[in-house]
Amino acid sequence: MTAIYDSHASKKATNLSINSDLLQQAKELKINLSQSLEEYLTQKIIKKRSEEWLVQNQEAIHEYNEVVHARGVFSDGLRRF
Repeated sequence: MTAIYDSHASKKATNLSINSDLLQQAKELKINLSQSLEEYLTQKIIKKRSEEWLVQNQEAIHEYNEVVHARGVFSDGLRRF
């Protein structure tokens, strides 16, 4: 899988507000907050970019589906299933 961000980019300190109970439990369980946030943000970015791509390409997808419905796909005569 291709990385969606530069994993070698420098780290930047930031301030966050986190529910105090969640923070306490994370510390007790030795959860790395920075790593967890990066993993979560990566998944959110992938999801948002996918949603944006679908919106931007909705017309082309619709047109392609109409062509396939009308003409079929190139492999219709080749496949054996």
